[in-house]
Parts: sequence; C-alpha cells; structure tokens
Amino acid sequence: QVQLVESGGGLVQPGGSLRLSCAAAGSIFRISTMGWHRQAPGKQRELVATVTRGTDTNYSDSVKGRFTISRDNAKNTVYLQMNSLRPEDAAIYYCYAEDVFGTGPYWGQGTQVTVSS
Repeated sequence: QVQLVESGGGLVQPGGSLRLSCAAAGSIFRISTMGWHRQAPGKQRELVATVTRGTDTNYSDSVKGRFTISRDNAKNTVYLQMNSLRPEDAAIYYCYAEDVFGTGPYWGQGTQVTVSS
C-alpha cells in the first residue's frame, strides 16, 4: 500500500502564491506517475498536473504558465508551486499516485486552497 500526505494549503489573496507538498510512504516502488487533481464545490474533480518518474510534466490548460509541478524522487515527494492564483483556483487539492502494477491510483486526503481578498 501507498500513503500520500498533502500539506501547504491555505488562504491566499488573488495574485498570490502557494506551494503544495505531497509525501509518499509505504510501498514506494509501486508508484509511477504522480500528480494533483482539484475539486471545487459543485464541480467535478479535475486534473491539474502530472509528473512521471522521469519528471516529464503535463498541465491542464487552466493552470499552464502559472503552476509548476516537480518531484523529488529521493524524498518521495511531489510539489505544486502555484503562482498568480485566481479565485477560480480555489478548491480542495488532492495528490494522487499511479501504481505500476495497475491497482490504485492512490489518493491523499486533500488540502484546501482558498483564494480570496
């Protein structure tokens, strides 16, 4: 099994920045791609960004150019640097990890991001 623990959410003003972290523990060898999803009230969960073991990245169009995903394989941690935050970025952000053996994906418990003046 894999456990994912997020941190770094909070309240920020529009235009501000936050950095989310997600630390993986347990059967780390099972993890391939990691990433972040988000879910705003009344909306479906949507993909934000992904990063492979080889650190290839992918972003949704809504965050491209503002958010940066990175991964430290030595620390089993994935980060999401969020800049130029907008009110529409407010959501619960969930870390996830894909399993090389096809089970999962694994999800973190979520961290709240609020963007408001």
